Amino acid sequence: MFERLSVSRRSFLGAMGVAAIGFGLTACSSNSDQGSSAQSGSTAASSTTETLTVFAAASLTEALAAAGDLFKADNDSVDISYNFDSSGTLKTQIQEGADCDVFISAGQKQMNQLDSQGGDENTEGLDLIDHATRFDILENKVTLCVPENNPKAIQGFNDMAEKLKAHNILLSMGNSDVPVGQYSSKILTYFQLDESALANAGCITYGTNVKEVTSQVSEGSVDCGIIYKTDATTAGLTMVDEATEQMCGRVVYPAAVTKEAKQPELAAKFLDFLKTSDASDCFEKVGFTPLAG
Repeated sequence: MFERLSVSRRSFLGAMGVAAIGFGLTACSSNSDQGSSAQSGSTAASSTTETLTVFAAASLTEALAAAGDLFKADNDSVDISYNFDSSGTLKTQIQEGADCDVFISAGQKQMNQLDSQGGDENTEGLDLIDHATRFDILENKVTLCVPENNPKAIQGFNDMAEKLKAHNILLSMGNSDVPVGQYSSKILTYFQLDESALANAGCITYGTNVKEVTSQVSEGSVDCGIIYKTDATTAGLTMVDEATEQMCGRVVYPAAVTKEAKQPELAAKFLDFLKTSDASDCFEKVGFTPLAG
C-alpha cells in the first residue's frame, strides 16, 4: 500500500514538473512570438512612413502647420518635419547641405540665390532649386504694430518717421538678412531716414527673424515694430498702419522643391495640396492672400 502510494506520488510530482516545464516553454514561445510579431509590425510601420522635410519662413509657422495637418490626415503614411526660421538662415542651411525637400521663402531674394535661373541675385552660381516646380504661393503685408495701450501713441508710419527723427521712440525690425528686415529698411529709406544713424543712436533694435520682432512688441520692450500682418494677427497685436507697395514693394512668398530632395514626388504632391481651397483657408485665417490654385 505504502509502496504504491509512494510510486504514485513520485509519478504525480514528475508529471507536475514536466507540465511546469512545458507550460514555461509554451509561455516563453508565446511571448517570443508576440515580441517578434510586435517588432515586425513596428518595423513594417516605420518602413512605410515617408518623412517630408519642409524649410519655411518663420511667418508661416502656424498656418503651414495647420495645412500640413490636413495633408497628413489624407496621407496616413506621411510625416512632416518642419524647420521654421528666417529665409536667410534657411537659404544658408540648404546651401551647406542640410536635408530639405521643400523650401518656402518670405522673399524672392533667398529663393533666387539658390535658383540657377534666379537672375542677378544668383551671385554664387548655386543650382539647388528645381526651377520647374517653383511658383508664387502667398502674399503678405508689412504692418506697423504697437504694444498694448500704445504708450507712445504712434499713429502710423508717418508718425513713426517723425518720432524716429526726434529720437523719441525705439523701433524693432528684422536683421538685414531677413526678408522682413529688408522690407523694413526700404520703408525707412522711403521716409528718408538714416537707418545706421538711428541704430547708433539707440532708436532701432533688431530681431533675427519676424518672431523675435513680434515678441519684442508683445512684451512691450519696444515702442513699435515692423512685422508681417500674419504674425500680428496670430499674436493679437494692434496694427496701426499697413505699408503700401510704394514703401517696400510686394511681399510675395515663392515655393519650390529642392534639387537634392530625398522625397521629390511627395514634395511635389505637398506643394500641389497647398494650392487647394482647404490649404488656402488655413492661410487666409491669419491674413495671407493665396496666389496659387
